[in-house]
Amino acid sequence: MKNTIFKGVGTALVTPMKKDGSVNFQVFGELLERQIKENADAVIIAGTTGEGSTLTDEEHIELVKYAVKKVKGRLPVIAGAGSNNTRHAAELSKQCERAGADALLHVTPYYNKASQEGLYLHFTECARCTKLPIILYNVPSRTGVNIFPATYKRLSQVDNIVAVKEASGNFSQMAKIAALCQGDLDIYSGNDDQITSALALGAKGVISVLSNIIPEDTHKICYEYFRGNSGESDNLQLRYLELIEALFLDVNPIPVKQAMRAMGFETGPCRLPLCDMDITMAEKMYTVLCKYGLLEEGMKIGSVTVHRPYNSGVPLTRNM
Repeated sequence: MKNTIFKGVGTALVTPMKKDGSVNFQVFGELLERQIKENADAVIIAGTTGEGSTLTDEEHIELVKYAVKKVKGRLPVIAGAGSNNTRHAAELSKQCERAGADALLHVTPYYNKASQEGLYLHFTECARCTKLPIILYNVPSRTGVNIFPATYKRLSQVDNIVAVKEASGNFSQMAKIAALCQGDLDIYSGNDDQITSALALGAKGVISVLSNIIPEDTHKICYEYFRGNSGESDNLQLRYLELIEALFLDVNPIPVKQAMRAMGFETGPCRLPLCDMDITMAEKMYTVLCKYGLLEEGMKIGSVTVHRPYNSGVPLTRNM
């Protein structure tokens, strides 16, 4: 039985940028404090949502160092360290370990489309280069490759490969992973709309985009399930489905950063090649945010005026 890195919600934290495109460390620190205050169980730094692919290695490591110093052990700091270049991923793993990270997140190599044997060799080489526990990240829609359950089983025998963020959306596959790797590989949902379903298959929680927006309630989805109140967990999951859908109207992390800016967090824009949503999608997202009480009706955001949808009911409360 391997040690569990965290149980509950790990927030895949956005990386705030200044107008000139540089990292805004002051706002980054404020976002970290908010996650702690609102009961996040871990933070993931410089992953997909944190725009790790457009950060320089120097920026990447500075973000990890800053997070470790700011958090001071109050929750685990998990550093994205994935690459489609195995040597680069191994070197980044070493640097993140020296920077003080508690664990690493390794995405499947993208674009190369490695075989299952290639995936096994890639991940075992990355694991060999660090003592930190590793979470594998399977997201075929972004990388073009899927980790098969049999490959997970092989990888689960590596001492410091301890978990997977499973974002394939394939529950048959998730069930097979759980059956093959019991005790040797923790599972985290990689999809916010599937948290309770994953928990029912034995998942330890979720690595979440949604929790950038509502950390407390995303934590509660997991917490209520773990305390035996699956009905309330299901209710929360269903309550936030429309918000989750709105945060994926465009490629992540475009919508979540734009939503946070509208909510008053100075997260800045995404780095190219990602850019802001078009006006039609932005209006749709702002409407949903208004429905949930996250924006005020009549607010002016650029050229868009926020409107509450007709007959939307009483907005949900939030703690900011």
